[in-house]
Order: sequence, then structure tokens, then C-alpha cells
Amino acid sequence: MKILITGNMGYVGPGVVSQLRATYPDAILVGYDMAYFATSLTNAPYLPESKLDQQLFGDVRTMPADVLEGVDAVVHLAAISNDPMGNKFEEVTLDVNYRSSIRIAEMAKAAGVKNYVFASSCSMYGAASEQAKTEESELNPLTAYARSKVASEKELAPLAGDGFTVTCLRFATACGMSDRLRLDLVLNDFVAGAISTGKITILSDGSPWRPLIHVKDMARAIEWAITRTPDNGGEFLAVNAGSNEWNYQVKELAQAVAEVIPGTEVSVNLEAAPDKRSYRVNFDKFKALAPNHQPQVSLKQAIQELRDGLTEMRFKDGNFRDSLLMRLKVLNQLQETNAINEQLQWNRSTAKVAKETELEIA
Repeated sequence: MKILITGNMGYVGPGVVSQLRATYPDAILVGYDMAYFATSLTNAPYLPESKLDQQLFGDVRTMPADVLEGVDAVVHLAAISNDPMGNKFEEVTLDVNYRSSIRIAEMAKAAGVKNYVFASSCSMYGAASEQAKTEESELNPLTAYARSKVASEKELAPLAGDGFTVTCLRFATACGMSDRLRLDLVLNDFVAGAISTGKITILSDGSPWRPLIHVKDMARAIEWAITRTPDNGGEFLAVNAGSNEWNYQVKELAQAVAEVIPGTEVSVNLEAAPDKRSYRVNFDKFKALAPNHQPQVSLKQAIQELRDGLTEMRFKDGNFRDSLLMRLKVLNQLQETNAINEQLQWNRSTAKVAKETELEIA
């Protein structure tokens, strides 16, 4: 089996590579990444890409078709990956997250790829109601990131068929320790605050709902999807990926962190404008289709892992929201140093990595 993983050098990718290598030790694993965050390593014992057979560097907007030769499954993680980045780079977000996703899927089908796994998002549901959102619920994307996922799913659906199986995993909000940790995610932010200052500052009133999923459990879902057959969900499947037990209000997450890290003070902003990004999600369909790949990490375990990882990093930055552990800050710095342009393309005169090249891993 040959598996192509786009966006493998981000937050989720290292865990996906590790999971697939453990499950398929003889598979050919190929990474394809722009390498914005290649140096954003956080307490990694070794370079995550050492588990690949080949690492390709390039832009998914211009990925050549020959990258897909002999590939059995594509795991498409590459994306402008959160709301602040999507808001600043809205048109680029549509290019990377939406148009490139369709283009790569079209090339994959033409190349004979059997399975295409798209990292989608529960954020497309947008606003909360009394009922937890199912796959049949109305979509209400509130951000450029969420709109890009909705548009992608819509155009991926008609591509499925004729031996080409498409799985859109509508992931809950990611969390947990990673070899390339991000702190611009709600649970990770709370643990970082507790470790660095002894305080958790909730920017909202704490009432919004969020479904969460650990990065290791995201990798388990992807492992299932790369070999999913049409008799298990259809030729095209969009499914919520997560666990019903992991629907929490933001203030509940903060309290859970305070229980694991004693002495943590929690404050909420009671005067904050209502956060419309609030939703609970129903994951029954995912449980029925993938009973052997259900989330295994508990909230307490996730918090403990983050605590231990940050402690081992000697993390003490109380100003972490303005640090390079925030993905937007990394892109801003790359722009300020003229490494990338306004379209988030590498300036070839200043950044050698922009060249469509590859690293063979022996």
C-alpha cells in the first residue's frame, strides 16, 4: 500500500504518520507539505518525518499529478487551519482549503487512487441549538475556514464512484500534545495558561459548546477511512468524527484543567459579546460505522499529556498568545522576513524550500 499524506508537517500530521506506520509497517508513506511549520518542533524525540519513506516539499495549489502515481490512498490534511488565519487570508484559504482539495481529488481519481480522505470540520455547523448536530443538520459556516470545508464537501461528493471512495471526516476541535504543538486551540490554550501563569483566561463568558477530539484519535479515524469500502457508508461519506462524551462547554474545559493542575485560577469575560461558534455534535453514525476506531483518550489524559509535555519543554511563557506556538504568528513572521508573499507562497529568492523538491529517507 502507498499512502500520500498532504500537510503532514503540521499539528495533526505527526500523529497520523506514527499511527499509519505502526498499523502498516510495510506501507510506502509519502508526505507532501509546504513546510511553513517544519521547524515548529515541540519536545519531539526525533524528526517525525523519519517514519516516512519520502518527504516531498511543495504547494498543494500546484502539486504535480505525478505525485499520485501508484498511490492507493490520499490523506488530505493540508489547509489554512484556523479562524484567525482564515480571516486574514480569506482568498488564500479558499484556494488552499477548497480549490486545491478538489483539484487533488480529481487528479487522484484519474490516477487510480482508491480512497480519498478529506479532513473536514464540525465547525461547519456554526451555531448551537437544543439538539446536537447530526450529519443531516443544516450547515451554518461562520468563518472562511468553515466555508472552505462546506464548499469542498459539496464538490467532492459527485467525484465519488467508479472505484473512488471519498470520506470527509468532520472532526471535532483538535487538542492534545503533538510533536508540532499549537496553542491556538481551546484546551491547549487553557493548559498553557495554567502552566505558565497559574491562570486560565476565558475570552468568552464560558457558555459556548465545543466538541473535542485528541490528535491521536484523529489518527485512528483516518486509519479507518483510508481502507473504508463503499459497503460501509457509501461511495461518498461525510461523517462527524469524535465522541458524544467529548461535548463540553468552554467553562467545563477550564474547570477540568484546574482539577488536573491544582492552584489554577479560572476567569471568564462576562461582558464578552456572545460567541456564535457554539455547537454540540452527535457522533452516533461514526460509532456505528467505525466501532473499532473510536476515540480512546479521555479528557483527563489529554490534559495530563499537555501538562507533562509543556513541563518537559520548560514552558513558562505567559505571553504565549503572541508566540510562535500560534500558527498565525508563524505566518506573520515568515511574511515579515520576506520568506513568503501575500499569497503565502515561498519567495524563491529568499527561501530555498520553495523549490518543488524531495527528501529521500533511507
